[in-house]
Amino acid sequence: MKLSLLSLPAAALALGLTAAPASAQVVTNASQVQSGTYAVEPGHTQVGFSVLHFGFTNYQGVFSNVSGTLHLDAKKPAESTLSVTIPVSSVQTTSTKLDEELKSDQWFDAAKFPDATFVSTSVHTNGHNDATVTGNLTLHGVTKPETLKVHFIGAGVNALDKKYTTGFEATATIKRSDFGVKMYVPYVSDEVRLHIAGAFEKQD
Repeated sequence: MKLSLLSLPAAALALGLTAAPASAQVVTNASQVQSGTYAVEPGHTQVGFSVLHFGFTNYQGVFSNVSGTLHLDAKKPAESTLSVTIPVSSVQTTSTKLDEELKSDQWFDAAKFPDATFVSTSVHTNGHNDATVTGNLTLHGVTKPETLKVHFIGAGVNALDKKYTTGFEATATIKRSDFGVKMYVPYVSDEVRLHIAGAFEKQD
């Protein structure tokens, strides 16, 4: 049987493959998000990083399997809190050899310091969908205050698992030497740019 492009929607209906468009239920104004306690949805949360490699390329990698809790107060955002844990051994680049090197005691020393954590201390809104979140970042056994620039993406019921989900993106720049990770500085830049995609599922 041959299907034309025009007949594909009808065929999909017959097979029960359709789902409600995700955009139909998504709100894009942070003030409309449901307040409550959220857990990190690890499958769609990534902590990306980028360093300048020997002045040639902005080399990137990512951490995954993030866990944590967001207590979100949509009416009083300043009272919201965030706590996340990032397993250092989840680090991944395009080089398996480099992945193992980054886990070693020359870099992150994942065996001794298995987790990086961020715990917020303050939230300041900048307009409807943006905020500055300051907190304590612990990495390589060292804790330093760092600041995230956070942008709200959207919230609504996930069309696949039917869970109320909210999502953000965040950026920050840190100095790895502040945390005792000094290998190859300055040939591999001391400054590390972070780009975070955060998905959270409502728990109550």
